[in-house]
Amino acid sequence: MSIQAVSTASGPQAPRGQEFRYESYSADPATGELTCNYSVDGRRFSERITFRPGADWDRPATAAAARWVFLLAGVSYYKTAAPPVISTGDLALTRRERSFLLGFYLEGLGEFAYRNHLDLSGLRIDAPEAPPAPPAQPAQPTSAAPLATATPSAPDSPRRALVPFGGGIDSIVTVELVRPSADIALFVVSRPGARFDAIEQPAAVTGLPIVRAGREIDPQLLRSRELGFLNGHVPVTGIISAIAVLAATLEDRDAVIMSNEWSASVPTVQTGDRAVNHQYSKSEAFEAAFRGVLAQTRGMPEYFSALRARTELWIADRFAQLTRYHSTFRSCNRAFHIDPARRLDHWCGQCDKCAFIDLILAPFLPAAELSQIFGGHEPLNDPGLAGRFRALLGDADLSKPFECVGEVNECRAAVLLAAERPDRAGSDLLGELATEVRALPGRPSTDGLLHPVGDNFIPAAYATKELLA
Repeated sequence: MSIQAVSTASGPQAPRGQEFRYESYSADPATGELTCNYSVDGRRFSERITFRPGADWDRPATAAAARWVFLLAGVSYYKTAAPPVISTGDLALTRRERSFLLGFYLEGLGEFAYRNHLDLSGLRIDAPEAPPAPPAQPAQPTSAAPLATATPSAPDSPRRALVPFGGGIDSIVTVELVRPSADIALFVVSRPGARFDAIEQPAAVTGLPIVRAGREIDPQLLRSRELGFLNGHVPVTGIISAIAVLAATLEDRDAVIMSNEWSASVPTVQTGDRAVNHQYSKSEAFEAAFRGVLAQTRGMPEYFSALRARTELWIADRFAQLTRYHSTFRSCNRAFHIDPARRLDHWCGQCDKCAFIDLILAPFLPAAELSQIFGGHEPLNDPGLAGRFRALLGDADLSKPFECVGEVNECRAAVLLAAERPDRAGSDLLGELATEVRALPGRPSTDGLLHPVGDNFIPAAYATKELLA
């Protein structure tokens, strides 16, 4: 098969609004509720995010973090009509903040624009200009020093961090890497009162405390089709990141440790001269930019990914050793359906995410164990899913899925490694895929992808051997 990662979209442009406006935000320390108000051409929206009642909201870092939640959460309401102008009203932005926020909209809504046939390149942010803030921390480069030259740190006392936790292999690996040297709590965002077994069960296995935030979006968003709104993907990890930073300030934590891997920076599709990345707010570019604006305020928690230099293949290898999680983790999107009646309590075994997780773990787990994880319906044993796997491998006739899945060469390496396992010798589909990958020019280095492949932003206080090895 001929493989590449190029796709295009064309079609009529959808109707757009005139102006999106940031109206106001306010916090009630007694209830722990942050309320954010927005409008699009006069239609008003409100979002409420609830934290632990009674926490101290008076610190400058907390006020600054609440402001960032307000700014980043707005993207969910902007997208209803995608107007060409964003107004922050009386809220002033430094030049750095304006540049960051504009990039968050343009890059974070790249998939949304692509699917809705929109050109957002002329988007303008109208905001009063604030004077540049003096750096609160030493200036950080746009990419950190290579891991090969990083110096492990051995803090005298445990650090206190929040780890946003989704119950998948990435956040589980982060927890186990960080917990030997830090006092950590898991961080979970959900609708108020909602619980997802796919998060709660592996969270219980960690034995760690959970800090929760309830995010209640405006109910109008749930009626998007009825109300004629534009709809599509938003950079939700960026929003969760801002909420986590605010939670960290309220809980007196000194870091928010994400689980975003190297391949999150790789575009999903290339259309003309523009790259569209489904995972933009998990990317190195977002991490660097967000760290930059957070550094404007003294006392802000560190924000970084423990897995920035790691491939999904490396993460899968580490996860395979964490056997106590194997019966509880679940990354299938159908485990997170808003409607509980449609929510699955098992892997569906049919979606792109199921196919990817199966593929990336196949080199490292016995075939019988993976089959058991998927309830006897392992995707690699289903010839009907050949197209899904070939899309992950970059088949030119198939589009890479707009999903949080690995980079093409990672997937190809996983196929080759899995095909070498004796307990996979009878897999016809895997054998076909391996034959096709071997025939490609530039066969991927399976060994190279099991070592660090990039830079990281791990601060000195957290640069332990566990994170750098």
